[in-house]
Amino acid sequence: MAATCDKGFADSYMILNPEDAHFFDIIHVLFSRNIGHRKFVDSNAEGDVEGSFRGRWLIFISIVLQKFLMFIAKPLAKLGTCVEMLVNLIALNGGIIMIIINFLSGHLKIPDPKSHTYLSFIGNLDTRIKTDILKHEDCKYYVSLAMMASKACYENEAYLKSIIAHEWKMEFVGFFDCWNEYQGRATTQILILLDKSKDRDTYVVAFRGTEPFDADAWCTDLDISWYGIPGVGRVHGGFMKALGLQKNLGWPNEIQRDEKVAPLAYYVIRDILRKCLSENPNAKFILTGHSLGGALAILFPTIMFLHDEKLLIQRLEGIYTFGQPRVGDERFTQYMIEKMKENCVRYCRFVYCNDIVPRLPYDDKDMLFKHFGICLFFNRRYELEVLEEEPNKNYFSPWCVIPMIFNAILELIRSFTIAYKKGPHYREGWLLFFFRMVGLLIPGLPAHGPQDYINSTLLGSIERHFKED
Repeated sequence: MAATCDKGFADSYMILNPEDAHFFDIIHVLFSRNIGHRKFVDSNAEGDVEGSFRGRWLIFISIVLQKFLMFIAKPLAKLGTCVEMLVNLIALNGGIIMIIINFLSGHLKIPDPKSHTYLSFIGNLDTRIKTDILKHEDCKYYVSLAMMASKACYENEAYLKSIIAHEWKMEFVGFFDCWNEYQGRATTQILILLDKSKDRDTYVVAFRGTEPFDADAWCTDLDISWYGIPGVGRVHGGFMKALGLQKNLGWPNEIQRDEKVAPLAYYVIRDILRKCLSENPNAKFILTGHSLGGALAILFPTIMFLHDEKLLIQRLEGIYTFGQPRVGDERFTQYMIEKMKENCVRYCRFVYCNDIVPRLPYDDKDMLFKHFGICLFFNRRYELEVLEEEPNKNYFSPWCVIPMIFNAILELIRSFTIAYKKGPHYREGWLLFFFRMVGLLIPGLPAHGPQDYINSTLLGSIERHFKED
């Protein structure tokens, strides 16, 4: 509970606690400016919390959506398990007809969720695993590898060990299920691998994004709570909790590890990188992630800069995020811009077309979240524009609804034609086709999937941008 948590590590905060919100409390938010004193809002920033009706409306929406997700968490997880099992059953047996034949002949193959052949829902949307389409000497090799790693870390450990060793010919360093002290369970997954070449060794740290059927992960995305870190700025509370924020302590330099629970994401990654980089003076590392994973990938160096981790800062070569939501306020963005420039760290934020997630949380006068850094924006044809901010930055614009639906129709048509135009590597499966149909109702949701981000790194003309850097 937030009430029992000492937030002395923050110079300001606004924490939403949906588990403490009852029906009339939630409704009262819309009609009372005095919400800072309600038990489900914990804040010492009175002016921010008791602002305009629009600000209270956004708090109302955040609380209601989180309450709804908490209510459907178990059935949603069961639905996800059933959908994944069904899709894997179809793939393992070679189609629906073969399921019937194998069942009648007594040769039906049952998927094992822990096996190296079992794919998540995200993995089934895009089943590509090959990385040999690009070579080390290609200037966009590490960008494509980053996106492939971001997609791969949605899978189980057996799958990761198999493809990294046998398909990618790289070294599997570890896969970690990390603790969220505020949700009381392990919610954050990280993949670390080592890519060796004759010129350099590169550790890739990939954070798993939001899983479609994980209500806790969606709650993290929808939580608009924030903490003000002295000297840094205001940062999204849900993302900090997922990375390893500790109750009563915040971000201490060193911690006493509790062996009875899973490790905290920031600290376990930091310790592994400290050890690996100190033993290999020629090695560097990159950070990456898709969706929520992208937010954690940019938040990790924030804490690293805060702690002045000199070895890690010197060896951090780049940060590549895909479909990343906003993480902090304008003060935070200025802090990160200065630190990135000071330490020559490349940060590229990939945004595909109408993807809804990079446009959240809101960036307007009632919300304080901002993007920063280079935005590599790709349209439906995977044509690149280098922008400061993606078009339609807050998504919910009535003027953009018809163009977005029209674009979703063209993306659906493209599912049938892309393999003929670009080659078999870009062929789309039946599950992705049906997922693209959702875009006719919710434009921008299928655009958040990994397929279009992988295509953007492969088909987009990003060479000149990286050569200039």
